[in-house]
Amino acid sequence: MELGMIGLGRMGANMAERLVRNGHRVVGFDAGAPAREQAAARGIEAVASQAELIAALPGPRALWLMVPAGEPVDRSIDELLPQLAAGDTVIDGGNSNYKDSLRRSARLAEHGIAWIDCGTSGGVWGLTEGYSLMIGGEEAAVERLRPIFSALAPTPDSGWGRVGPSGAGHFAKMVHNGIEYGMMQAYAEGFAIMQRKSDFGLDLAQVAQIWRHGSVVRSWLLDLSANALGRNPQLDGIAPYVSDSGEGRWTVAEAIDLDVSAPVITLSLLERLRSREDDSFADKLLAAMRNEFGGHAIKKT
Repeated sequence: MELGMIGLGRMGANMAERLVRNGHRVVGFDAGAPAREQAAARGIEAVASQAELIAALPGPRALWLMVPAGEPVDRSIDELLPQLAAGDTVIDGGNSNYKDSLRRSARLAEHGIAWIDCGTSGGVWGLTEGYSLMIGGEEAAVERLRPIFSALAPTPDSGWGRVGPSGAGHFAKMVHNGIEYGMMQAYAEGFAIMQRKSDFGLDLAQVAQIWRHGSVVRSWLLDLSANALGRNPQLDGIAPYVSDSGEGRWTVAEAIDLDVSAPVITLSLLERLRSREDDSFADKLLAAMRNEFGGHAIKKT
């Protein structure tokens, strides 16, 4: 198939390259010239404007937005809309609030343009391992783009699916990230307890490696923790400052609105806020895990 990728940053460029590797044609645009140059070196057709991108694709077009959530998504839509035609599809693969996706879907529907909100998980490992895709939108629009989703997913028949109408994809990804907050916090606290028990002299990287095989707490996050601890056992040089990108806050707010008790997710969010004030080994490990799975920057001491 043919796809336009708007946003050639860490995630967008990797997704575009995975599609090209699977035989699809991708035309990419990024506001930054260095990002366009790097994408072109990876076999992605890079153009200097969204208008050029639209002109390079036959109809009905499929345009994938991989830009930061919030105003950047609306700006892209504002620029694209006058150039799009009925039958085109716009996919938002970022971490947008599902309420924004509902609003954007309604807006594009007035012009006969399909909207797909695609919650995307996989971080910097998605290029080789594939992406988990939680998709919301009209069934016919999703089905038309099945080859794209199949190529991005870990296998053609696993790791992706239409979970419901517009908004459902980003809602599922929001909750996914809320769960991620809780899992990461539990690992970080457990390893901090072991690190504090100095009289045993535990090798935390060794413990993590043992747990990776056969343990009921084995997971990809544990794999990444083992990687980080193996390289830097005391997490030297990592500031105990853990950022949050919004989804955890939205999950907690939604739990409150729905009268659902979510204490683990809520407290893990509060711990991230607290990390910006205090020093702790747990928070250093959280920062290291975010770098491991998503390539997020680490604040240096």
